Amino acid sequence: MKYVSIEQVESGQYLGRTIFASNGTVLLSEGVQLTVYMINTLNRIGATMLYIKDPQFEDVEIPEVLSDETKRSVMKKMTETFDTIKSGKQFDTRSVSVSIDQLLDDVTRNKEVLIQLSDIRTKDNEAYVHALNVCMMSTMIGINMNLNQTQLKELAIGALLHDVGKVERLADDESPDPKRHHTWRGFELLKQKQELNLLIAHVALQHHEAPNGEGFPRKLVGDQIHIYAKIVTVANMFDNLQYNLSAGGKRMLPHEACEHMMALAGTKLDRDVLIHFLRTVSVYPTGSSVRLSTKESGVVVGQHRGLPGRPIVRVVRQVEDQIQVKEVDLARHTTVFVESVLA
Repeated sequence: MKYVSIEQVESGQYLGRTIFASNGTVLLSEGVQLTVYMINTLNRIGATMLYIKDPQFEDVEIPEVLSDETKRSVMKKMTETFDTIKSGKQFDTRSVSVSIDQLLDDVTRNKEVLIQLSDIRTKDNEAYVHALNVCMMSTMIGINMNLNQTQLKELAIGALLHDVGKVERLADDESPDPKRHHTWRGFELLKQKQELNLLIAHVALQHHEAPNGEGFPRKLVGDQIHIYAKIVTVANMFDNLQYNLSAGGKRMLPHEACEHMMALAGTKLDRDVLIHFLRTVSVYPTGSSVRLSTKESGVVVGQHRGLPGRPIVRVVRQVEDQIQVKEVDLARHTTVFVESVLA
């Protein structure tokens, strides 16, 4: 399959990846034949990129860290949690814990899979997909940093709920009072949960702090910031740089986001955490179209663990009446590199 802009999708093509609604239910299933109405609807609700089945790349499988079942379960639980908080009631941490156990099982089993954020975003599901991705990425980083099982679960719960303060009634990020910022409101919500380690509440409080003291709400520096929060800060930034639909700014491609984040090492982001993260992320996601330094265009069809910037690219071209296919493994062809990513 290929990962393409929705402007390039045509009626009659087949969807390559299931699209979920905010509550975890299926909006459109993998394999459905797209109509003009479906494409227009997806465009209207904010979808910008889709996975499309392509006969020339039908053998290309995009490895997933999380199963569809886990994604549905976690997103459903997030919807229930946020709705409960909006109504002013107390949310159930036990059910959140069960969903996290399921997520941890998936991440532990697939820890060698390179991270690529492949779920389709809409205005309806963006907050839940964001929470899910930050949780998944944070857990992967934690595994690479050799956190134990108890620490991983605390980290995962904190990551999943890092933005929980945004739905709290008193939250106002524009207020000069730091105690009304969503980080502080999230802390106030989570610290009341005696069944949760207080460190989980500090993830919500500290995930916008920075090593150089220029973060918020408390302008903490260096080791004043807990390692869980440092990890979530990195995962949160990577997701936001690519998919922050509400910011209105230019979205970055994965390699652009990685370059941007590397420039922030030691100032806005913890250097050690960032190093571990960069070892786990797919710089050029499978299914994306790229142009090589040889001026050939192709589709990324494979990855190398430990060499995220050197994928395998399939080049398909028509010469007279014949279609020629070749694969360029950039780990072996060391003088060839990705020149640009095609929209």
